[in-house]
Amino acid sequence: MSSEQSPHVLWAPFYERSESDCACPDGDVTPAMLHSPSSERAESDCACPTPHLAPATASQLPAALWQRAALYRAPLPQAHELAFNPTGPAGVVVLNEPARRTLDTFTAPRPLTDTTAHQLADLGLLTTRHASRFTPHVSRFTPHTLTAWLHVTDACNLRCSYCYVSKSGEPMDEKTGRAAVDGVFRSALAHGFRAVKLKYTGGEPTLNWPLVRSLHRRAHLLAARHNLELREVVLSNGTLLTDEMMDWLRGEGARLMISLDGVGAAHDAQRPFADGRGSFAAVARNVDRALARGLTPHLSITVTAHNAAGLPDAVAFALERGLLFNLNFARGQVADSSYGDDHIIAGVKAAFAVIEAELPRRRLIDGLVDRSAFGAPHEHPCGAGRNYLVIDPRGRVSRCQMEMDRAVADVWADDPLQAVREWRDGFQNVPVDERDGCRDCAWRYWCAGGCPLLALRAAGRSDAPSPYCEVYKSLYPDLLRLEGLRLLKWQPSPL
Repeated sequence: MSSEQSPHVLWAPFYERSESDCACPDGDVTPAMLHSPSSERAESDCACPTPHLAPATASQLPAALWQRAALYRAPLPQAHELAFNPTGPAGVVVLNEPARRTLDTFTAPRPLTDTTAHQLADLGLLTTRHASRFTPHVSRFTPHTLTAWLHVTDACNLRCSYCYVSKSGEPMDEKTGRAAVDGVFRSALAHGFRAVKLKYTGGEPTLNWPLVRSLHRRAHLLAARHNLELREVVLSNGTLLTDEMMDWLRGEGARLMISLDGVGAAHDAQRPFADGRGSFAAVARNVDRALARGLTPHLSITVTAHNAAGLPDAVAFALERGLLFNLNFARGQVADSSYGDDHIIAGVKAAFAVIEAELPRRRLIDGLVDRSAFGAPHEHPCGAGRNYLVIDPRGRVSRCQMEMDRAVADVWADDPLQAVREWRDGFQNVPVDERDGCRDCAWRYWCAGGCPLLALRAAGRSDAPSPYCEVYKSLYPDLLRLEGLRLLKWQPSPL
């Protein structure tokens, strides 16, 4: 590509990216940009809106004056630069030198005069006071998916150090399970949701496997009857998976999430069997068996001060197998008043170094720092109190899986979600702009203030900043750089 050619905007959806050289080889001086849409989202309960571009695009405002937005910027190799608008719609954008120079011509308001400038505006790197600018609290998103955790049993064969579930050994029965699925769909229809997401969990859900299959059949029947999209995921400790279970999950299109907190002793210390034996060997064996049978699990890695040093090994385990994974900060008994800030920061940064050494094609940024997600700005860290139900084995409904001892309704209610939304006792999942200490933070629409229940337990107020606030701030620059490097490695050639 020569400098006489027209400028290009290069989108980088990882799910369809082909093997290619960098779009900006030595000698290329044509403006080019890369944007990383969040098309295959990491498995989480983040209350993220569907990513989209700014409502008012450059083409809709031909006479407007535009100027550079308040951006986070950082240098990247080969004279590239990372540009990120913390309140904008596009996420990480990578600019080559000519595109960066174009951006810097907008230090003062002026009209858009070329294609590159229009594309910078559409990506939210340029703004105008005449535009209907994208900000999360100007456009309060209506979630389209109702998520429900179905605790089909509270029995478990592990004794994890941070577990919040009281283990009576009680299974959910068929009648209660059917009522739970019916109640979820009643609420979905009453509130105009377009999709339902069911998370089969426990305890260990494979200990009540026949019920999982039965509820799956009921859910598919209701989804088809009411023309709703259905997504399902089984959250398992991975030790009891059989060939039949794996084949069923693959055949039915249900996702599998397996908890893995490290390799060897790092995992075993946090997730032992009930008799004290380590569970890593069984989990690792079943991950590999699932892959061999055509089922790709998603890994959930719970981060504490105690296993942080082993995160590089856990991440390497996932990358070697091409698996998506989340790094989730502990919210159970091991999350003490210090929250192990230094240990967690050092451990996660060491894990980032492992990723940088073998940058994957697949987008990982949305699962690497706890409740943070970089697909689009969001006001709430999760859907608790808004589009989220947690149902225990007895059919009692609560707002959060960590609050199952505080039922607000049951699955036989006409509208379980409405009861959840009207509940005012305990923590409140308020928008991040209403949280003390968050309003002026540039990163607030990416962590959304962190878990409000954890804030309540740590500070006595759910509108306080997250105890992990400094961890988030310390990791975000490295996280954005990692995504910029990934884009540089895997970007396609310009059209």
